[in-house]
Amino acid sequence: MSKILTAKNLNKIYDSGPQQVNVLRGIDLVVNTGEIVVIMGPSGVGKSTLLHVIGGLDKPSEGEVIVEGENIFSLNDKDLAIFRNRAIGFVFQFHHLLPEFTALENVMIPGMMYNHSENLENDAKSILTEVGLSERLTHKPSELSGGEQQRVAVARALINKPKLILADEPTGNLDKKNSEALYHLILDLNKKFNQTFIIVTHNEMMAEKASRVVELEDGRIKNHL
Repeated sequence: MSKILTAKNLNKIYDSGPQQVNVLRGIDLVVNTGEIVVIMGPSGVGKSTLLHVIGGLDKPSEGEVIVEGENIFSLNDKDLAIFRNRAIGFVFQFHHLLPEFTALENVMIPGMMYNHSENLENDAKSILTEVGLSERLTHKPSELSGGEQQRVAVARALINKPKLILADEPTGNLDKKNSEALYHLILDLNKKFNQTFIIVTHNEMMAEKASRVVELEDGRIKNHL
């Protein structure tokens, strides 16, 4: 099984007035292609910070992150942004869809920034069909349910065919029914496309279905389950 991500000795320190806050303390993590890795732990232990550093959205104070063989923090800001848009998909608790655009247009936007493919619209339609939204292509976010909006966000994360998708509390604003539907979708995408996911969540159902659970405590990995 090939490695898709290697994080080595990740430390993240924030200056908070006269004090320093150590959010990550020497994190080492390896994720293999096709895994679903769930990150759990109490609020404030560094789960979201770890996800942001892994995804290149925030820089570590120390350590390195290697994605698909690329040491991402050796890249300049422009090249890192290009790499991130190609290789990593993001799904957040808040879907961050642009309200003036349709579901189809929202999904196409990252592709417009990256590959300018002539097949982009067809690719977006195909992905939206894959996530169960073939009848919602021309609907704007205000015309979609919360669960549907988050499915659009998942489709948007997939449009550039990234090998790795990072999800930060993706069901945080969904009810139980829609949460279960979204996690079944993630499991289906993992099985069908061997899609790799790293997911920050408190959802026990997802933890039970994951390849591994990584528990954080005080900025460190407490254990792997």
